[in-house]
Amino acid sequence: MTRFATALLALALAAPGSAQELFERPAGVTTRWYSFENPTGARGQGGRSQDGRKGAAFRTVAPGEAVVLADITGPGVVRRIWLTVPREVETLRGFVVRIFWDDQDWPSVEAPLQDFFGLPFARQAPFESALFSNPEGRSFNCFVPMPFRNRARLVVANESPKEAMLFYDVDVTLGDALPRDLSYFHARYRRENPTVPRRDFEVLPRVEGRGRYLGANVGVRATAHRAPFWFGEGELKVFLDGDRELPTLVGTGTEDLVGSAWGLGRFDHLYQGCPLTAEKDGVWGFYRYHVPDPVYFDESIKVTLQQIAGGTVKELRQLAPAQRPELVRTHRPFDPAEAGAKTDESWENFETPQDVCATAYWYQTLPSPRWPALEPYADRVRDLGRR
Repeated sequence: MTRFATALLALALAAPGSAQELFERPAGVTTRWYSFENPTGARGQGGRSQDGRKGAAFRTVAPGEAVVLADITGPGVVRRIWLTVPREVETLRGFVVRIFWDDQDWPSVEAPLQDFFGLPFARQAPFESALFSNPEGRSFNCFVPMPFRNRARLVVANESPKEAMLFYDVDVTLGDALPRDLSYFHARYRRENPTVPRRDFEVLPRVEGRGRYLGANVGVRATAHRAPFWFGEGELKVFLDGDRELPTLVGTGTEDLVGSAWGLGRFDHLYQGCPLTAEKDGVWGFYRYHVPDPVYFDESIKVTLQQIAGGTVKELRQLAPAQRPELVRTHRPFDPAEAGAKTDESWENFETPQDVCATAYWYQTLPSPRWPALEPYADRVRDLGRR
């Protein structure tokens, strides 16, 4: 079975009753594409700029300008978003994707362009997942179905100091039969640089509503303790509904979160992958999407990731006293004398500050959370690591 066929099967199994055979023709449903060649998606109005010839493939977006990719009257479903821009920090972290549903005047989706499409830290890398892809490391594809009842407004804003070309295509179906208690797609980016030891990074701060957590892409730049120390001992924790002090869902480690083990190398699979590695890219970039293993919530959800690193006793002994991290188990500064009974190769976990960013994806009922403003552009492009 091909990867595409496997993805279709998994999506069907994950959403009982909503799967559709490829050969079905649902009554009353139409298809529309939105681009600069037909920005309103109107019937029979594509390619007008050059009398039917190619003439409006892209636009140059000025600093401070916001471009409406599509403003659609529902009901309908956004089926695919494709974009490409110059592969520069100014566009990858300076352009921001925002999506507004129905009559809300605040966005349900808000993230820097590159982060929204699955990769952190302004990196381009080829990868393919069930929800996002970048076929040759120079484009962006999103295949997350995004239903809406009344209206969908997709916007890209240039918050960088540099103008840039933008190509795009938004594909939708209109007239779809939607469930009464409709959950809308949401995405939110956030970053902490650096994190605070023992205060877990919030991949998704607590949100209220009813819905389904789809997963996230996460970026980690090791700061205080780099090689030979391993960055990824931290566990993912999902606090569901009434959870407060302790979560219901708990992982076992960062590489375990993305389905690998005993370290992490570069790979890209349908629901889990690591397209960026510290050895090649200077940062870690990985994703996990809960398509075949849904994460549902009825009242609220919060998702966190610990910043725990690890190393051998020998490596820890070689640190200067001011560099010695605190051990997770004892919550006291590392003391080489206390490790005297252990061999040089004994393993210790420790809390450590890291530069962490994440874009979380989920469905939930409206209204959407009202988030603080995104970090300023200058902070978004600071400390991106070796490229």
